[in-house]
Amino acid sequence: MADQEPSKEERILRIMKRVLTDVAKDTYTRPGHRHPLSDDTVRGIRDCLSLISAREAELAEAAGRPMTRRPRFVDEPQTSVVVNIDAPGRKGKKSDDS
Repeated sequence: MADQEPSKEERILRIMKRVLTDVAKDTYTRPGHRHPLSDDTVRGIRDCLSLISAREAELAEAAGRPMTRRPRFVDEPQTSVVVNIDAPGRKGKKSDDS
């Protein structure tokens, strides 16, 4: 079921999310400068993105697909290393009996 092609609604949501984030990137202004979009428009974009994400989660859950995707940095390692904090040879805290 994970190989299932996205529905038309999922494709629409993905494109809408991409367009809204592109608008946000294209209208970026340096701190201290007036943003070209009104506060209401910025708030509306944020609300739309929240609704899109919520609907994507609902559709993924209904289709039985896990929502494990998350943004990643380009230089972020693709694998992770698990370090056991209870490794043998590790000494516990010493008590202050002296």
